[in-house]
Amino acid sequence: MKTISQLTRSITQITASVFLVILFCSFAVPESVQAKSSLPAMPELKSFVERVKNGDANILRGVYVQDVMAYPIVQQPGGDSKYVSTHAAVVAQFDMAARMGNVGLLAHNNLAGASFFKLVEGSQIALVYGDGRTETFIVEKILKYEVVARGVYKDIKTQQTLDTGEVFDIAYGGEYHLTLQTCIENEGNFSWGRMFVIAKPVVARAITPDHY
Repeated sequence: MKTISQLTRSITQITASVFLVILFCSFAVPESVQAKSSLPAMPELKSFVERVKNGDANILRGVYVQDVMAYPIVQQPGGDSKYVSTHAAVVAQFDMAARMGNVGLLAHNNLAGASFFKLVEGSQIALVYGDGRTETFIVEKILKYEVVARGVYKDIKTQQTLDTGEVFDIAYGGEYHLTLQTCIENEGNFSWGRMFVIAKPVVARAITPDHY
């Protein structure tokens, strides 16, 4: 079994491509999709669970934060790690995070990802599985990076410069956790930076790489 550091090194080039696509493809979302998209009224957790469950206990179906978000989760088709949904109220599960034994959720910052900015340390996030089971996480930290060059990121808080592999390992490596990723807009530049909301499970469980 590969260690996290070995796996990170082996996919550094792929994740660099993924990060760049996530940055720039926000511009590819058709204006008609953005203009006509309307978010549904915020449901209670119980009714949201009933809406998204499909009976499959192994598949994530939704992410819920009271008064913030109630989004269905879709899986990236065919292991396409570049895929991010263009629907206003849908997030995608990042398959590379799953291979690390963790949960990653991706969304554009001009669509569902806009809700990620409403999360703060201590926010409670519920993941919903296909059998109706829920798993609760608490936001532990929020990391923001400026993209200063291809594959080079600067921590906005510490000013530390990191490469893609280091950012990926910080965001998706380590003990079992949830990471929500979107882009940061600055002065009209939707691809200016990255934000990672990292949340720990209320009930801890062991990391199981390559289970996805």
